[in-house]
Amino acid sequence: MVLLGIVALLLFGSKLPEVARNLGGTYRGLKKSVDEFKREFEAVETYEPKVTYAPTDETESTIESNAPKFTPPA
Repeated sequence: MVLLGIVALLLFGSKLPEVARNLGGTYRGLKKSVDEFKREFEAVETYEPKVTYAPTDETESTIESNAPKFTPPA
C-alpha cells in the first residue's frame, strides 16, 4: 500500500487531492446508478398487473353468435 501511495504521489504530484476527489465522485455516481438499477429491477420483479377485463361465458357466446360463419370457397 505504501508503494502504491508513493507511485501515485510521483505520478500526480500536487494534483493528487484533485484526482482523489474526481475518483471519489466517479465512484459515488457509479454506486448511485447501480443502486437505482437494483431498485428498478426489484420493482419490475414485484409488479402484478391489474386484470381489468375478465371474459365470462355469456360474453364469449354473444361474440361467437354475432360473428359470421366461415364457408370455404367451392
